[in-house]
Amino acid sequence: MPGPTAPNPETAPSRGREENPPPPGRTRRRARDVTRDGVTAYLYVLPALLLCGVFVLYPLAATVYYSFTRWNGLTEATFIGFDNYLRELSDPRLLAALSNAMFLLIFFSIVPVALGLVLAALLSRSNLPGLGFCRTVLFLPQVIPMVVIGYAWKWMYAQDGAVNEVLRAVGLESWTRIWLGDLDWALPAVGVVGSWVVTGFCMVLFLAGIARIDQSLYDAARVDGAGRVREFFAVTLPGIRGELLIALTITIIGGLRSFDVVFAATGGGPVNATQVPALRVYQLAFWESAIGPAASVAVMLTIIVVAVGVGMQRIPRSAE
Repeated sequence: MPGPTAPNPETAPSRGREENPPPPGRTRRRARDVTRDGVTAYLYVLPALLLCGVFVLYPLAATVYYSFTRWNGLTEATFIGFDNYLRELSDPRLLAALSNAMFLLIFFSIVPVALGLVLAALLSRSNLPGLGFCRTVLFLPQVIPMVVIGYAWKWMYAQDGAVNEVLRAVGLESWTRIWLGDLDWALPAVGVVGSWVVTGFCMVLFLAGIARIDQSLYDAARVDGAGRVREFFAVTLPGIRGELLIALTITIIGGLRSFDVVFAATGGGPVNATQVPALRVYQLAFWESAIGPAASVAVMLTIIVVAVGVGMQRIPRSAE
Protein backbone atom coordinates (compact mmCIF):
# COMPACT_ATOMS: atom_id res chain seq x y z
CA MET A 1 0.00 0.00 0.00
CA PRO A 2 1.56 3.30 -1.04
CA GLY A 3 2.34 5.80 1.70
CA PRO A 4 1.07 9.33 1.93
CA THR A 5 2.08 11.59 -0.89
CA ALA A 6 4.49 14.33 0.11
CA PRO A 7 3.24 17.84 -0.56
CA ASN A 8 4.73 19.64 -3.48
CA PRO A 9 6.90 22.45 -2.11
CA GLU A 10 6.01 24.63 -5.08
CA THR A 11 2.21 24.44 -4.54
CA ALA A 12 1.84 23.86 -0.78
CA PRO A 13 1.40 27.00 1.30
CA SER A 14 4.40 27.71 3.44
CA ARG A 15 3.85 28.47 7.11
CA GLY A 16 5.18 31.70 8.47
CA ARG A 17 5.45 33.22 5.00
CA GLU A 18 3.17 36.21 4.40
CA GLU A 19 1.44 36.84 1.10
CA ASN A 20 3.07 39.28 -1.21
CA PRO A 21 1.75 42.81 -0.63
CA PRO A 22 -0.13 44.42 -3.48
CA PRO A 23 1.85 46.69 -5.76
CA PRO A 24 2.13 50.33 -4.61
CA GLY A 25 0.13 51.51 -7.62
CA ARG A 26 -2.85 49.32 -6.73
CA THR A 27 -2.77 50.52 -3.10
CA ARG A 28 -2.83 54.15 -4.21
CA ARG A 29 -5.76 53.45 -6.55
CA ARG A 30 -7.71 51.84 -3.71
CA ALA A 31 -7.02 54.82 -1.46
CA ARG A 32 -8.21 57.21 -4.18
CA ASP A 33 -11.39 55.16 -4.69
CA VAL A 34 -12.15 55.19 -0.96
CA THR A 35 -11.54 58.93 -0.78
CA ARG A 36 -13.71 59.54 -3.85
CA ASP A 37 -16.53 57.42 -2.39
CA GLY A 38 -16.33 59.32 0.91
CA VAL A 39 -16.48 62.69 -0.81
CA THR A 40 -19.43 61.55 -2.92
CA ALA A 41 -21.29 60.39 0.17
CA TYR A 42 -20.76 63.74 1.90
CA LEU A 43 -21.95 65.56 -1.21
CA TYR A 44 -25.20 63.60 -1.07
CA VAL A 45 -25.85 64.54 2.58
CA LEU A 46 -24.55 68.10 2.22
CA PRO A 47 -28.01 69.66 1.51
CA ALA A 48 -29.45 68.00 4.61
CA LEU A 49 -26.46 69.11 6.68
CA LEU A 50 -26.88 72.70 5.46
CA LEU A 51 -30.57 72.71 6.32
CA CYS A 52 -29.85 71.22 9.74
CA GLY A 53 -27.15 73.80 10.38
CA VAL A 54 -29.26 76.77 9.26
CA PHE A 55 -32.57 75.81 10.86
CA VAL A 56 -31.46 73.74 13.89
CA LEU A 57 -27.86 74.24 14.98
CA TYR A 58 -27.61 77.99 14.36
CA PRO A 59 -30.90 78.85 16.16
CA LEU A 60 -29.88 76.59 19.03
CA ALA A 61 -26.48 78.28 19.35
CA ALA A 62 -28.11 81.72 19.09
CA THR A 63 -30.61 80.82 21.82
CA VAL A 64 -27.82 79.74 24.14
CA TYR A 65 -25.92 82.96 23.42
CA TYR A 66 -28.91 85.25 23.99
CA SER A 67 -29.71 83.45 27.25
CA PHE A 68 -26.58 85.12 28.67
CA THR A 69 -27.53 88.59 27.48
CA ARG A 70 -29.96 91.41 28.16
CA TRP A 71 -31.72 92.12 24.87
CA ASN A 72 -35.13 93.41 23.84
CA GLY A 73 -34.87 92.33 20.21
CA LEU A 74 -34.02 95.81 18.89
CA THR A 75 -31.08 97.34 20.69
CA GLU A 76 -27.61 95.88 21.12
CA ALA A 77 -27.39 92.80 23.34
CA THR A 78 -25.43 93.14 26.60
CA PHE A 79 -23.68 90.16 28.16
CA ILE A 80 -24.84 89.61 31.77
CA GLY A 81 -23.72 86.05 32.51
CA PHE A 82 -26.11 83.80 34.43
CA ASP A 83 -28.38 86.61 35.63
CA ASN A 84 -31.26 85.50 33.41
CA TYR A 85 -31.08 81.95 34.73
CA LEU A 86 -30.94 83.09 38.36
CA ARG A 87 -33.82 85.48 37.83
CA GLU A 88 -36.08 82.91 36.16
CA LEU A 89 -35.27 80.13 38.61
CA SER A 90 -36.38 82.41 41.44
CA ASP A 91 -39.51 83.59 39.60
CA PRO A 92 -42.64 81.92 41.05
CA ARG A 93 -44.33 82.11 37.65
CA LEU A 94 -41.75 79.77 36.12
CA LEU A 95 -41.91 77.42 39.10
CA ALA A 96 -45.71 77.34 38.77
CA ALA A 97 -45.34 76.63 35.04
CA LEU A 98 -42.99 73.71 35.73
CA SER A 99 -45.41 72.39 38.36
CA ASN A 100 -48.29 72.60 35.87
CA ALA A 101 -46.21 70.77 33.25
CA MET A 102 -45.51 67.96 35.73
CA PHE A 103 -49.23 67.72 36.48
CA LEU A 104 -50.11 67.62 32.78
CA LEU A 105 -47.82 64.60 32.34
CA ILE A 106 -50.55 62.57 34.05
CA PHE A 107 -52.91 63.44 31.18
CA PHE A 108 -50.39 63.65 28.35
CA SER A 109 -48.49 60.46 29.20
CA ILE A 110 -49.78 58.16 31.95
CA VAL A 111 -53.49 58.22 31.04
CA PRO A 112 -53.02 57.87 27.24
CA VAL A 113 -50.50 55.05 27.63
CA ALA A 114 -52.80 53.18 30.02
CA LEU A 115 -55.87 53.68 27.83
CA GLY A 116 -53.88 52.83 24.70
CA LEU A 117 -52.77 49.55 26.29
CA VAL A 118 -56.32 48.60 27.21
CA LEU A 119 -57.75 49.55 23.81
CA ALA A 120 -54.96 47.77 21.92
CA ALA A 121 -55.42 44.61 23.99
CA LEU A 122 -59.19 44.63 23.39
CA LEU A 123 -59.04 45.42 19.68
CA SER A 124 -56.25 42.95 18.94
CA ARG A 125 -58.01 40.00 20.60
CA SER A 126 -61.51 40.71 19.25
CA ASN A 127 -63.10 39.77 15.95
CA LEU A 128 -66.06 42.11 16.07
CA PRO A 129 -67.06 43.94 12.87
CA GLY A 130 -66.16 47.59 12.56
CA LEU A 131 -62.86 47.39 14.44
CA GLY A 132 -61.04 49.15 11.60
CA PHE A 133 -63.48 52.03 11.81
CA CYS A 134 -62.94 52.25 15.59
CA ARG A 135 -59.17 52.40 15.12
CA THR A 136 -59.54 55.16 12.54
CA VAL A 137 -61.82 57.24 14.76
CA LEU A 138 -59.52 56.89 17.77
CA PHE A 139 -56.47 57.86 15.70
CA LEU A 140 -58.22 60.78 13.97
CA PRO A 141 -57.12 63.47 16.50
CA GLN A 142 -53.51 62.88 15.44
CA VAL A 143 -54.16 64.34 11.98
CA ILE A 144 -55.94 67.47 13.24
CA PRO A 145 -53.77 70.53 13.99
CA MET A 146 -53.39 71.05 17.73
CA VAL A 147 -54.42 74.70 17.50
CA VAL A 148 -57.69 73.66 15.87
CA ILE A 149 -58.21 71.09 18.62
CA GLY A 150 -57.54 73.73 21.28
CA TYR A 151 -60.12 76.13 19.87
CA ALA A 152 -62.67 73.35 19.33
CA TRP A 153 -62.44 72.21 22.93
CA LYS A 154 -62.55 75.82 24.08
CA TRP A 155 -66.00 76.10 22.50
CA MET A 156 -67.03 72.74 23.94
CA TYR A 157 -65.99 73.82 27.44
CA ALA A 158 -67.93 77.09 27.24
CA GLN A 159 -70.95 77.77 29.47
CA ASP A 160 -73.32 76.77 26.66
CA GLY A 161 -70.89 74.29 25.10
CA ALA A 162 -71.30 70.59 24.39
CA VAL A 163 -69.82 69.41 27.70
CA ASN A 164 -72.28 71.37 29.84
CA GLU A 165 -75.18 70.51 27.53
CA VAL A 166 -74.46 66.80 27.98
CA LEU A 167 -74.31 67.23 31.75
CA ARG A 168 -77.65 69.03 31.74
CA ALA A 169 -79.16 66.33 29.54
CA VAL A 170 -78.25 63.57 32.04
CA GLY A 171 -79.46 65.55 35.07
CA LEU A 172 -76.07 66.77 36.31
CA GLU A 173 -76.69 70.48 35.92
CA SER A 174 -75.02 71.18 39.27
CA TRP A 175 -71.74 69.99 37.70
CA THR A 176 -71.82 72.52 34.90
CA ARG A 177 -69.31 75.34 35.01
CA ILE A 178 -67.08 77.47 32.80
CA TRP A 179 -64.42 74.79 32.77
CA LEU A 180 -61.52 76.80 31.34
CA GLY A 181 -62.34 79.77 33.58
CA ASP A 182 -62.33 77.81 36.82
CA LEU A 183 -59.10 78.00 38.80
CA ASP A 184 -59.48 74.42 40.05
CA TRP A 185 -60.68 72.77 36.85
CA ALA A 186 -58.91 74.66 34.05
CA LEU A 187 -55.70 72.61 34.15
CA PRO A 188 -57.43 69.18 34.36
CA ALA A 189 -59.73 70.30 31.51
CA VAL A 190 -56.70 71.05 29.34
CA GLY A 191 -55.22 67.71 30.37
CA VAL A 192 -58.33 65.86 29.18
CA VAL A 193 -57.80 67.40 25.73
CA GLY A 194 -54.24 66.06 25.72
CA SER A 195 -55.42 62.59 26.72
CA TRP A 196 -58.01 62.61 23.94
CA VAL A 197 -55.36 63.52 21.36
CA VAL A 198 -52.58 61.14 22.42
CA THR A 199 -54.58 57.99 23.25
CA GLY A 200 -55.09 57.08 19.59
CA PHE A 201 -51.37 57.35 18.85
CA CYS A 202 -50.49 55.06 21.76
CA MET A 203 -53.16 52.56 20.73
CA VAL A 204 -51.89 52.32 17.13
CA LEU A 205 -48.29 51.98 18.34
CA PHE A 206 -49.24 49.14 20.71
CA LEU A 207 -51.34 47.42 18.03
CA ALA A 208 -48.28 47.37 15.78
CA GLY A 209 -46.26 45.80 18.58
CA ILE A 210 -48.90 43.19 19.36
CA ALA A 211 -49.12 42.20 15.69
CA ARG A 212 -45.52 41.00 15.69
CA ILE A 213 -45.87 38.79 18.80
CA ASP A 214 -45.65 35.09 17.92
CA GLN A 215 -49.12 33.55 18.06
CA SER A 216 -47.67 30.35 19.51
CA LEU A 217 -46.98 32.22 22.76
CA TYR A 218 -50.69 32.87 23.18
CA ASP A 219 -51.45 29.24 22.34
CA ALA A 220 -48.97 28.06 24.96
CA ALA A 221 -50.51 30.41 27.53
CA ARG A 222 -53.99 29.00 26.82
CA VAL A 223 -52.69 25.44 27.19
CA ASP A 224 -51.43 26.45 30.64
CA GLY A 225 -54.92 27.65 31.47
CA ALA A 226 -54.30 31.39 31.18
CA GLY A 227 -57.25 33.70 30.72
CA ARG A 228 -57.36 37.01 28.87
CA VAL A 229 -55.95 39.01 31.80
CA ARG A 230 -53.11 36.58 32.43
CA GLU A 231 -52.35 36.48 28.69
CA PHE A 232 -52.03 40.25 28.72
CA PHE A 233 -49.54 40.36 31.60
CA ALA A 234 -47.60 37.22 30.66
CA VAL A 235 -47.42 37.58 26.85
CA THR A 236 -48.68 40.90 25.52
CA LEU A 237 -47.08 43.31 27.96
CA PRO A 238 -43.56 41.81 27.79
CA GLY A 239 -43.87 41.56 24.00
CA ILE A 240 -44.51 45.28 23.52
CA ARG A 241 -41.92 46.53 26.00
CA GLY A 242 -40.09 48.45 23.26
CA GLU A 243 -43.26 50.13 22.02
CA LEU A 244 -44.20 50.98 25.60
CA LEU A 245 -40.90 52.78 26.16
CA ILE A 246 -41.26 54.64 22.86
CA ALA A 247 -44.77 55.76 23.80
CA LEU A 248 -43.63 56.93 27.25
CA THR A 249 -40.69 58.83 25.78
CA ILE A 250 -42.74 60.61 23.12
CA THR A 251 -45.66 61.44 25.41
CA ILE A 252 -43.48 62.69 28.28
CA ILE A 253 -41.50 64.95 25.95
CA GLY A 254 -44.73 66.13 24.33
CA GLY A 255 -46.22 66.92 27.73
CA LEU A 256 -43.17 68.89 28.84
CA ARG A 257 -43.10 70.99 25.69
CA SER A 258 -46.88 71.42 25.35
CA PHE A 259 -47.80 74.83 23.98
CA ASP A 260 -50.37 74.96 21.19
CA VAL A 261 -53.34 73.43 23.04
CA VAL A 262 -52.75 75.61 26.10
CA PHE A 263 -52.20 78.72 23.98
CA ALA A 264 -55.39 78.17 21.96
CA ALA A 265 -57.63 77.05 24.82
CA THR A 266 -56.64 79.27 27.75
CA GLY A 267 -53.60 81.40 26.90
CA GLY A 268 -52.18 80.38 30.28
CA GLY A 269 -55.18 81.63 32.27
CA PRO A 270 -57.07 82.05 34.38
CA VAL A 271 -54.50 83.83 36.56
CA ASN A 272 -51.66 81.62 35.20
CA ALA A 273 -53.52 78.48 36.33
CA THR A 274 -52.59 76.72 33.06
CA GLN A 275 -49.20 78.36 32.52
CA VAL A 276 -46.55 76.01 31.08
CA PRO A 277 -42.83 76.59 30.33
CA ALA A 278 -43.20 76.80 26.54
CA LEU A 279 -45.97 79.38 26.89
CA ARG A 280 -43.80 81.28 29.38
CA VAL A 281 -41.08 81.49 26.70
CA TYR A 282 -43.60 82.93 24.24
CA GLN A 283 -44.90 85.51 26.71
CA LEU A 284 -41.43 86.66 27.73
CA ALA A 285 -40.25 87.00 24.13
CA PHE A 286 -43.32 88.50 22.42
CA TRP A 287 -45.27 90.18 25.22
CA GLU A 288 -42.49 91.50 27.44
CA SER A 289 -39.70 91.79 24.80
CA ALA A 290 -37.39 90.02 27.25
CA ILE A 291 -35.41 87.91 24.81
CA GLY A 292 -32.67 86.97 27.27
CA PRO A 293 -34.97 85.53 29.96
CA ALA A 294 -37.06 83.81 27.27
CA ALA A 295 -33.94 82.18 25.84
CA SER A 296 -32.82 81.05 29.30
CA VAL A 297 -36.18 79.37 29.94
CA ALA A 298 -35.99 77.74 26.50
CA VAL A 299 -32.49 76.41 27.23
CA MET A 300 -33.57 75.00 30.60
CA LEU A 301 -36.61 73.35 29.01
CA THR A 302 -34.39 71.86 26.29
CA ILE A 303 -32.03 70.44 28.91
CA ILE A 304 -34.95 68.82 30.74
CA VAL A 305 -36.35 67.32 27.53
CA VAL A 306 -32.95 65.99 26.42
CA ALA A 307 -32.31 64.52 29.89
CA VAL A 308 -35.67 62.74 29.82
CA GLY A 309 -35.04 61.41 26.32
CA VAL A 310 -31.55 60.13 27.14
CA GLY A 311 -32.78 58.60 30.40
CA MET A 312 -35.61 56.76 28.67
CA GLN A 313 -33.24 55.45 25.99
CA ARG A 314 -31.08 53.82 28.66
CA ILE A 315 -33.96 51.59 29.77
CA PRO A 316 -33.68 48.13 28.13
CA ARG A 317 -36.26 47.72 25.36
CA SER A 318 -36.65 43.99 25.80
CA ALA A 319 -36.88 41.72 28.78
CA GLU A 320 -33.82 39.63 29.51
